[in-house]
Amino acid sequence: MSDAVTSVSVEIAGSEITFETGKMAKQASGAVVVRQGDTLVLNTATVGNLRDVDFLPLTVDVEERMYAAGKIPGSFFKREGRSGEKGTLTARMIDRPIRPLFPKGWHFETQLVAIPLSIDHVHPYDILAMNGASAALMISEVPLPTPVGAVRIGKIEGNFVVNPPEESLLEETDLDLIVAGTEDAILMVEAGANEIPEAEILDALDIAHDAIRKLCAAQRELAEKAGKEKLVIEAPQIDADLLAQIQESHGAALDQATQVEDKLARQDATKAVEEAVLEQYSGDPESETYAEYRQKAQLAFDKLEKQVIRERIAVHKKRPDGRGEREIRQITIEAGLLPRTHGSALFTRGQTQAMSVAALGTLKEEMRLDTLGLETKKYYWHHYNFPPFSVGEAGFMRGPKRRDIGHGALAERALVPMIPSIEEFPYTIRVVSDILESNGSSSMASVCGSSLSLMDAGVPIKAPVAGIAMGLIKEGDDYTVLTDIAGVEDHLGDMDFKVAGTADGITALQMDIKITGVTFDILRDALSQAKDARLDILGQMAQVIDAPRTELSAYAPRIITLQIDPSKIGMLIGKGGETIRGLSEEFESQIDVNDDGQVLVYSANGELGEKLADRITSMLKDVEVGDEFPNAKVVKTTTFGAFVELSKGTDGLLHISNVSPGQRVDTVEDVLNKGDEISVRVVEVDRERGRIGLRLADDPEIVGKSVEELATVGGNGGGPRGPRREREGGGRDRRGSGRPRHGTGRDRD
Repeated sequence: MSDAVTSVSVEIAGSEITFETGKMAKQASGAVVVRQGDTLVLNTATVGNLRDVDFLPLTVDVEERMYAAGKIPGSFFKREGRSGEKGTLTARMIDRPIRPLFPKGWHFETQLVAIPLSIDHVHPYDILAMNGASAALMISEVPLPTPVGAVRIGKIEGNFVVNPPEESLLEETDLDLIVAGTEDAILMVEAGANEIPEAEILDALDIAHDAIRKLCAAQRELAEKAGKEKLVIEAPQIDADLLAQIQESHGAALDQATQVEDKLARQDATKAVEEAVLEQYSGDPESETYAEYRQKAQLAFDKLEKQVIRERIAVHKKRPDGRGEREIRQITIEAGLLPRTHGSALFTRGQTQAMSVAALGTLKEEMRLDTLGLETKKYYWHHYNFPPFSVGEAGFMRGPKRRDIGHGALAERALVPMIPSIEEFPYTIRVVSDILESNGSSSMASVCGSSLSLMDAGVPIKAPVAGIAMGLIKEGDDYTVLTDIAGVEDHLGDMDFKVAGTADGITALQMDIKITGVTFDILRDALSQAKDARLDILGQMAQVIDAPRTELSAYAPRIITLQIDPSKIGMLIGKGGETIRGLSEEFESQIDVNDDGQVLVYSANGELGEKLADRITSMLKDVEVGDEFPNAKVVKTTTFGAFVELSKGTDGLLHISNVSPGQRVDTVEDVLNKGDEISVRVVEVDRERGRIGLRLADDPEIVGKSVEELATVGGNGGGPRGPRREREGGGRDRRGSGRPRHGTGRDRD
């Protein structure tokens, strides 16, 4: 094993990216550390045992290590668990462009692993991991025919930026476009956008491909300097004579079976023809050649099925379910069908059906992110579930799979630009799309359903969003772009191109290309065709619900927004949170307050919420002459009067001469005791001395008097004992004066 360290660098948009091998993980088949700035990612490719399978046994794992960003995991165990959403999405972006490049017949167990070692929060690790995975394969014994480069394009202040800094992705960019490809073609696109026109997307792809070529060249140079000898793989050959025989004997039956309109019926009819072919051409099950002949017959049948369907589409312009190339399947829409949810919609397109449900919560119910990135909270997110019954199968349901996470993130990305800010709509928003039926394009159905459910919930989104999946059948220089592809067209076609957006532009893209000959003319046609379909679907959605509902569901939390003096936040919260907690319990509501003094009152009961808002307002407002407090509580009695709590932290003095109007009392306790509730009115406010004078609200001397007249009455009633009592006690208690106080922990006794 060589100890030589080999390094290759390339400059992309003025920033150097370095590929290094020979220092770390030398027992892997290929190991490369990719560095940009102070972000480093270790990428390994390992070839395991040869497996007797008929598929590519490739796994891709991205393992985030919190130490890379100088963090300790926030879980109970203080250890990283399974991959988070960011790691899962990065693994999918590594897998999707590389998987189609593996040679046919490659059945060695293969694993790609990416581990971020250092994060500088300037250069995101996902792009480096994508390039590093390809570089690790290029220097390994895997006979990958070409390297794959990856680059990110942002749009900041109207200009495209290659590999923009991470911070700009959170706030400044109108486009977050990730592109992967070879020197000759683009293979994968993943994007979120703020209503970007189709023409600008094409310009961004062109810029990205120039950078991709440089990255591929650097990987080739690394492979030339440090690459291993490649394994020779013999691709399985299709017996041309056998293919001709099967076409002769079963071609007509297969052609008829693949034209059945219903998905499950078509699958059953095709399966019947397949079984007949295998039975006829596999020979005697007891013979030694049975397995070999059956494998050859299977390869030939699969080839014929693909050939029949593709030729019918490309030449005869007829799709398996009978539609034309631009025809969208029948759409039915229902909104508000679930009575107790905050917002719901059922979106059905052909045999694909998505139930999308929106739930509103308080800002304290936000999603907290414990990741390597800068983003720490999310107030809107989308979850996607794909149960096995949606395709007529029985299977395990043990949490979301990588595909579920990827499709959920795509639908979320499509709606994010249209979601109002928390200042405009102070709710946490979660949308869940359950796929109840699937025959292609379920992720785009969930985009449409989510847009509808948000409007049904009364979320003031900026514009409705719809999505459509485009496909491609390419034979030589001839090609057919398909609108709204079904499952079989995705499986046997050359492209899966999902486009979501509003009437004004694109908000999300996801493209996977299985061939190398997709030109920009094809992409231009696909985007144009997708826009026509999107506008059609938006029109059908508008017939059901054309704008967000003006009222929230009766079961959604009500929010009342108040603005208080930031200096009084402590009064609202109280010692150890006592005051705010007590108010929340009393009014069965939740109170959120930020550092700027914005108070959000959440209540399932609108009446209780209004009462709580009134309580907070009265509790925190500056007491003025004339203010009346109908449920004030006596908190302390003294020789000269009773201290009455007007609000948490604010007391006033009811002088002994005023505790029983028109009567002389010897002690306050003859009339009032601690804990009594009385109705009082403010007749004096001395802010310099921190004194608030009170009278009983039904005191004949003040009933009907104006604020100006009250100011002349005073707080002690002018009785003979008033001045003496005032001199003795100063109208205030040194431990419990009428001065407004912050907090509730002071003991008045």
